[in-house]
Amino acid sequence: MPETKVKKDDDFNEWYNEIVELADLCDKRYPIKGMNVWRPYGWKLMSHVDNLIREEMNRSDHQEVCFPLCIPETLFQKEADHIEGFGSEVYWITHAGHSKLEERWLLRPTSETAMYPIFSLWIRSHADLPLKTYQIVNTFRYETKQTRAFIRVREIHFFEAHTCHVDFEDAERQVKEDKDIATTLLKRLCLPFIFNKRPEWDKFAGAHYTISIDVLMPSNRTLQLGSIHQYKDNFSKPYDITYEAEDGSHKHCHQTTYGMSERLLGAIVGIHGDNKGLVLPPAVAPQQVVIIPIIFKGKEEMVLQTCETVAMILKSHHLRVFVDKRDITPGNKYYEWELKGVPLRIEIGPRDVQNDQLVVVPRDTSEKFVVSLSDIEVQLPKALDDLNERLYEKAQNIITGNMHYVTSIEEAKELKGIVVLPWCGTDACALDVENILEGNTLGEPLEIDETVKQHRCPVCGSSAIKWMRFARSY
Repeated sequence: MPETKVKKDDDFNEWYNEIVELADLCDKRYPIKGMNVWRPYGWKLMSHVDNLIREEMNRSDHQEVCFPLCIPETLFQKEADHIEGFGSEVYWITHAGHSKLEERWLLRPTSETAMYPIFSLWIRSHADLPLKTYQIVNTFRYETKQTRAFIRVREIHFFEAHTCHVDFEDAERQVKEDKDIATTLLKRLCLPFIFNKRPEWDKFAGAHYTISIDVLMPSNRTLQLGSIHQYKDNFSKPYDITYEAEDGSHKHCHQTTYGMSERLLGAIVGIHGDNKGLVLPPAVAPQQVVIIPIIFKGKEEMVLQTCETVAMILKSHHLRVFVDKRDITPGNKYYEWELKGVPLRIEIGPRDVQNDQLVVVPRDTSEKFVVSLSDIEVQLPKALDDLNERLYEKAQNIITGNMHYVTSIEEAKELKGIVVLPWCGTDACALDVENILEGNTLGEPLEIDETVKQHRCPVCGSSAIKWMRFARSY
């Protein structure tokens, strides 16, 4: 089968750009850089990701909402750290038609400043809490770095959950639930990841602390897929989100947010894809199974009838199945569906019909095997599960094989991927490491590891108090 012009191992970034275009995921020719057009196949794939997110949100009793895109400047200005964090990235609306607006509006970079004035109207007493909401919308940020489809764009397909709680402890329980949700979701996408507690200088604007959700791409650069934020009452005070407690007193809510973006799709493309195209996890593949009739003159009807029967059986088990009856060669069909990453290909020819069997080809291995027609209800779902496990294990090897615990800067310089160094807790030392390694501070692991106290900070020589992760990032 034909392969990409650029090989994944030779130039990951160019390979990625080629795959996105060849697989018809999006069109980058829209005249505003970084605002891409979703093509039907890419949008269907993203919609399946959204559906998994909705499943998790509904299971955890979040309610879906949809807030306006435009935010008045006065609401945006209420939280000083938030302004400082996003001020340089927002798009401003100054006119409506020929009339200058009395007050500027901005396109949401995220939705705190749109939602929280309304939350202050919705919440009156402790009986209204916890308030757990989410929305899947587009956000806008003026990205000045080189744009890359799904990874660095200016119009972002975005999921964001916003919650309000009676106190810090209940908000902490929400953070734990968010971590569990992320773990479940990313396992279904076959994306092993790490949580990192972001350093103070790089946490979300206005947050008490931020936990990032990071994967390692085959290029040995990390990609942040999302984040979880504990706000305490940092936003509820300026936006006056209060409730009446059982004792009659009025208190400010504690809040959290959890967000992920279309970078999920970028990670799926980059981590699972190969030189033939996409390799999609079954949970989100637009078509999980494609059936290719192998037609010989005079045998068309028997083959097509068997293909439709197999499709009907698999659909009854809630699988997404397509019978490709187009008048083109089987080879062309194989190429197209491999490019688009369909997890399983089934081939059925006259001999297969006579033998009551079909040929199955998993996308990741291309190793054909024969399944009896009487056994497809068991063997096909199992084949999808097996593919899922292989994708996850292969991706896990990327991150575990490139996570390096070292104790000196000289050792770190020789390594690619994620470098973990002992750290004294001083911002300046971590920033020095960033400069030396020409990378980014990912943050500290959430797991407590007392062994780090046996080491010293490689910059200042002081006793280390925690490990700190560094990597080059997208």
